[in-house]
Amino acid sequence: MSADIEIRRLAPEDPTDPVLYQSIRLEALQANPEAFGSTFENESEKPLIWFSDRLGGSTVLGAFRNAQLIAVAGFAVQQGQKRAHKGVLWGMYVRPAARKAGVGRQLVEAICSLARQQVELIQLTVVRDNEQARRLYARLGFLEYGLEKNALKQGGRYFDEVLMAKDLVGE
Repeated sequence: MSADIEIRRLAPEDPTDPVLYQSIRLEALQANPEAFGSTFENESEKPLIWFSDRLGGSTVLGAFRNAQLIAVAGFAVQQGQKRAHKGVLWGMYVRPAARKAGVGRQLVEAICSLARQQVELIQLTVVRDNEQARRLYARLGFLEYGLEKNALKQGGRYFDEVLMAKDLVGE
């Protein structure tokens, strides 16, 4: 575990958090376009207030080392009375220099801890080719329960997504 990591919720009212979030989000979309439902082209045109509103509309946790934002992950409770027992982990990204240091693990554990207070089950999707992320999620108790073929299309190429879930009840 990385002891020098601080994990906290990114706040829309903080003057720097929306700027930091915009920067890491655009980096993620550019570096790994196949891993996200959105695109760099779409989000790079958005004003800063759009990123601020996104921080206000759902929970986004950031991992910081020496005041530098090095990773992010989002969490949202599913909408609708019949789905409100489930949450979604979304938008996970760890900057390359911070990978393989336990940062992703700490961030997912923090999301699960937060989710446990609100939902019974947390779900996510991950591109099938992303073995490193799939192994991380599996080590943290997420089980694969399905595969969506051709879930995303980027640059004329299709990407399958693995559906994963973790039961938070009785942990």
